[in-house]
Amino acid sequence: MKRLLITSTSLAALALAACGEPVADEADTEAMTPEAASEDAAANDQTETAEIDWQAELESNPLLAELSGPYGGVPQFDAAELDMLAPAVRAGMAAHLAEIEEIANNPEPPTFENTIVAMERSGQPLGRVFNFWGIWSSNMSSPEFRELQRELSPELAAYNSQITQNAALFERIRTVHDEQMDDLRADQQRLVTIIYDGFARNGATLEGEAAERYAEINQRLSELHTQFANNVLNDEEAYVTYITEDQLGGLPQSVVNAYAAAAAERGRDGEYAITNTRSSMDPFLTFSTERDLRETVWRTYYNRGDNGDEFDNNAIIAEILQLRDERVGLLGYDNYAQWRLENRMAGTPERAMELMEAVWPAAIGRVAEEVADMQALADERGDDITIEPWDYRYYMELIRQDRYDLDSNEVRQYLQLDNLLDAMFYVAGELFNFEFTPVPEGSVPVWHEDVTVYEVTDSDSGEHVGVWYLDPFARTGKRSGAWASSFRGHTTYDGQQTPLSTNNSNFVKPGPGEPVLISWDDANTFFHEFGHALHTLSSNVAYPTLNGGVRDYTEFQSQLLERWLFTEPVIENYFVHVETGEPMPDELVERIQAASTFNQGFATTEYLASALVDMAYHTTDPDGIDPDAFERETLERLGMPDELPMRHRSTHFGHIFSGEGYSAGYYGYMWADVLTSDAAEAFAQAPGGFYDQTLAQSLVDNLFAPRNSVDPAEAYRAFRGRDADIAPLMRDRGFPVPENADGAGGEDDANND
Repeated sequence: MKRLLITSTSLAALALAACGEPVADEADTEAMTPEAASEDAAANDQTETAEIDWQAELESNPLLAELSGPYGGVPQFDAAELDMLAPAVRAGMAAHLAEIEEIANNPEPPTFENTIVAMERSGQPLGRVFNFWGIWSSNMSSPEFRELQRELSPELAAYNSQITQNAALFERIRTVHDEQMDDLRADQQRLVTIIYDGFARNGATLEGEAAERYAEINQRLSELHTQFANNVLNDEEAYVTYITEDQLGGLPQSVVNAYAAAAAERGRDGEYAITNTRSSMDPFLTFSTERDLRETVWRTYYNRGDNGDEFDNNAIIAEILQLRDERVGLLGYDNYAQWRLENRMAGTPERAMELMEAVWPAAIGRVAEEVADMQALADERGDDITIEPWDYRYYMELIRQDRYDLDSNEVRQYLQLDNLLDAMFYVAGELFNFEFTPVPEGSVPVWHEDVTVYEVTDSDSGEHVGVWYLDPFARTGKRSGAWASSFRGHTTYDGQQTPLSTNNSNFVKPGPGEPVLISWDDANTFFHEFGHALHTLSSNVAYPTLNGGVRDYTEFQSQLLERWLFTEPVIENYFVHVETGEPMPDELVERIQAASTFNQGFATTEYLASALVDMAYHTTDPDGIDPDAFERETLERLGMPDELPMRHRSTHFGHIFSGEGYSAGYYGYMWADVLTSDAAEAFAQAPGGFYDQTLAQSLVDNLFAPRNSVDPAEAYRAFRGRDADIAPLMRDRGFPVPENADGAGGEDDANND
């Protein structure tokens, strides 16, 4: 998801979560700009003019208004019009810069309160604007918004550079950091450290031409990130594969119904639309007997951003890589990955590579076994083919059915979206003591009729905890994938504010009255993203910035929540057949369990290939780089199997090129999964299993509620009593455990964010 840096960390809420499967809430620094910084006279003239404008806008523009209504205030999405956005962003920037100048030029000696807390308190109107920006960017995009996004991104870059390069402000921050830490609480010390490092690592120490060039790079990067994301969205919207009734062979009826609804939405009644998103592509490749069409759908999906037209992303990637490398060079780093990982749990690119290289041989070895099995089956059937990437899902599904008597469509009949939603609420009640209650219709404004809203309360006391929004269905203008974000985080420094959290998915909306049946993978993703929401809702931090996180840790909480999908209470009470209402039979549960490590070669290799290519991009001299050739050559060097692609090919790898949230950091999902597997073993061994109340309380107290107020390695040790290691991860995936395997979270991994 598009992340706009606003290095003033009080605007951490603007860093919209990207789970893309992912995301996480982290205030990552994402490039912004210069020009006004070096032209003092012109800037002063502009400021004087803007002062009248922004003050008037603050009073009249609904996007800048204080949150109002129930639950401590909510965004008024029903009052938002796109033509309000540009003036609101510009007014919000001007208002925030005025606050920053006041903090920087305070005649009183710098203190935690008049500098750090004042920064946390600043910029709130702009933060509110970005609640709307995030929806227009990811949930309700349009050509008109994308044009505004292109227009405003350089201005936002300039605004950010004015903050990070404010020498007087940084000097005050440095004074608090260097001289006053001993007088502060532990969470306040971490807050100061995060803010100081955020400035120091983002150009605050540069002067003269170096500072100007740094700002120029940020400005250009902001433009390129926006263009990359919009190009991918264009290819997702523009390329739709329409098929007819005689081309539906092998497809389950629920999938057929969803494709019919997608076609009807686009004015193509009587046809069937496979949209260019993973949730639409995946079932087609899994079930369709039409091999030529499988190839068409596969190529359409994996060629996003790589079609040699005006929306091609190759040249954009090359320029992004060159600018990132130049920028960190100004700060004295050898490469971008070295800079990026300095404040992560991994600490260095080498540590991240060690983990990935420990798993990679087992993953591609398993792929070789899977391909051999598929080829043997194809030969036995007389199909006269050689397994290609568009065959992988199809033949693996046939093998799953044969080897485990497990049909993905059979499992799908027990996975109704509404029941899974209830299952998530059950788990949240058991572990977090949360209760989710639908709010009265119309009492909380939403951005689309598909969105539902719930109040979250404490099950025992009834005390209000927060508000949760769910936007479950795919539609034109909504980016693909699944993600979590928030409109407000928990804070207490200015009186208690409760969280406003959101989950977003892209399930194919069924026809009227039809149930929504989803795949096992989609069910896991649904739980995963809900884990991000629970992380937001359980926060007990005092300051906005501490609701952020360390990127290779923030996926841990959400990955861990996936483990509750296949626990007995969920299976017994929520896995019921769509037609009969009967619970999933024990023998089917056993077959699912037996197949738990099935297809791990594919799943692990497609992910790791993307993570390894990401790291290669950001540890290589990018001068003259050709992304298509670089991707191909890197995969050849790694020994990437021909029968499957990277999960995210470079030209649509939004995690690393539509922003900087996961750049040189896509490995973080596996780093977090080491912690996940290790923590899951703790629950499996607990007296009460996955619902052990003592361990659940420790989970909330140590791993969810503190957010980023505690160093991640320390937090994990407080929960587990030791560091994590890689062995549980390898066991979970059915891979051999390397000798002397070391994992994430050890003493050397504890790096402050």
